[in-house]
Amino acid sequence: MISVRVAACRQEALDIIGIELVRDDGAPLPAFSAGSHIDLHLPGGLVRQYSLCNHPDEFHRYQIGVLKDPASRGGSAAVHALTEGARLQISEPRNLFPLVHEARRSLLFAGGIGITPILCMAERLANLGADFELHYCARSVERAAFVDRLRQGSFSDRVHFHFDDRKGGEPLDASALLSEPAEGTHLYVCGPGGFMDHVLGTAKAQGWDEANLHREYFSAAPTSQADDGSFEVQLSSSGRVLQVPADQSVAQVLEAAGVIVPLSCEQGICGTCLTRVLEGEPDHRDLFMTEAEQAANDQFTPCCSRSKSTRLVLDL
Repeated sequence: MISVRVAACRQEALDIIGIELVRDDGAPLPAFSAGSHIDLHLPGGLVRQYSLCNHPDEFHRYQIGVLKDPASRGGSAAVHALTEGARLQISEPRNLFPLVHEARRSLLFAGGIGITPILCMAERLANLGADFELHYCARSVERAAFVDRLRQGSFSDRVHFHFDDRKGGEPLDASALLSEPAEGTHLYVCGPGGFMDHVLGTAKAQGWDEANLHREYFSAAPTSQADDGSFEVQLSSSGRVLQVPADQSVAQVLEAAGVIVPLSCEQGICGTCLTRVLEGEPDHRDLFMTEAEQAANDQFTPCCSRSKSTRLVLDL
């Protein structure tokens, strides 16, 4: 854990705040790569993940941007209540959304607050002299964060704005942009679930290779639990069998039994709790693994995924 303080709070857009964090002891912060995020430990015991959006070559600060979401579970409200000088604990950066540096070309798509990791990627690619372009979509310019930074940056000629109200940018035409998948071109997308599904769905319909599609979700859509049933998990190390009732997750059952599985987002987004499956068929409900990885059925996320078979044997 790293002790930090809030060095600055800035209003970056309507309902979006930018927070600058510096190390409490004044020492340099750990290096990070484009696409990285940190765990932010907030008042009240909340832990939330936020992408770093400053340049990866900076060691004196971390910068995050946070949307005040009315459907939040409390994290965004806690961040928006922070003031300069507040002291917090954070994790070291982790990267579950890395750039493919050998790509011939990169297409970056951001929706709303999804600009945070994408902005960091753009600055890194520009610094490398790589071939890329960035498409930023928002409901209006007032709801788009870091617009001045994008317009005034060294790569401003590669940035395209798409606003629903058509003031300053036409709505995104994903079909046209993705109509000709080229070998060595990689696509990165981050934003609301519907936006991401649209971009990724369009790319797949146009023949893009799944291996060239990269995504990071900020939150999972609510899923119906009406058909959730009970099932068993068996620990391969001891043979112990645990019952998972309909109203509890595998992670909750494991924790109650004294089996510690690392958790972070608890929504199947970050991959922190990814656990190997030796037998059985998981009911995948995560947004972390690719479709091919889910189809292999050799790992799952116990924080949210369940089982289609009566028993899962876990490598625990």
